[in-house]
Amino acid sequence: MSDGPSPGVGDGSPTTESHVIDITESRPGRVGALPVRRALPRRGRRLVGAWCFIDHMGPAPIEPPRGLDIAPHPHTGLQTLTWLVEGEALHRDSLGTQQPIRPGELNLMTAGRGVAHSEEGTANYRGELHGAQLWIAQPSATRDGPPAFEHHATLPQVDLVGAVATVLVGRLGDAVSPARHDTDHVGVDLSLHGGDTTLALRDDVEYALIVLSGAARVDDHVVEPGHLAYLGLGRDEIRLTSRERSRALLVGGVPFEEPVMMWWNYVARTRQEILDAHQSWMTDDGRFGRVDSTLARIEVPPPPWAG
Repeated sequence: MSDGPSPGVGDGSPTTESHVIDITESRPGRVGALPVRRALPRRGRRLVGAWCFIDHMGPAPIEPPRGLDIAPHPHTGLQTLTWLVEGEALHRDSLGTQQPIRPGELNLMTAGRGVAHSEEGTANYRGELHGAQLWIAQPSATRDGPPAFEHHATLPQVDLVGAVATVLVGRLGDAVSPARHDTDHVGVDLSLHGGDTTLALRDDVEYALIVLSGAARVDDHVVEPGHLAYLGLGRDEIRLTSRERSRALLVGGVPFEEPVMMWWNYVARTRQEILDAHQSWMTDDGRFGRVDSTLARIEVPPPPWAG
């Protein structure tokens, strides 16, 4: 989803903290026509499990013909997960996909060795747009595989005391998302009604919480929009307290053991892989295909180490 170079390169070393909470501030920015808060990656926090990128989009008003207006751009070595809590958007990609997405639905694109896509407005929607896009680093077993796309109109939900949990990817208790997952990770949307909510967790998984609206208290820390609360390893449950209706994302995964290098929209293992991918995009050599979009494809200068 990024339409400009990412903030540097991360080595992807898995974190080993246990049962901690560390709150980091998101970096404000703009992607396409929408303001975003970039919660991940941040200095000192490059990964949570295999999750390597989290943009909190909006909320912001849009009206036809404007929308997200994120023009065609490339990806390698990752999955993009798009989740809206308000509004509509249209996904187009070089596989020929044209898929609208609305609240409660999931778009998941697997880049593998290379894919291109755009995220645009729908023809008729006028109102607020609010949601998140997240990236998941693919492991070596699949990162050079073919690109793919899937849309899920319904997802499993778990009724909790004081909340409803929607399982976007992975498993929460007995609820399992139908979405593809190449690593042992989980993503859950939490609709908090106010009061206390307790979720069972896995102690071998590291977790983080991103609040989209309202606020949630965790371990005597209040988490509000614009921050990521890293919860660490070693927890078998988490208790959230909200005074008002709030919305949050809980993401987690077994620590990702492979080194990860990120620049712009590429997730790789070496600088040379990134240079090769960017050369393919800039020369339009066919690796990333074509997106059927009226928006001009995004092009950026090569990485600073290219010489």
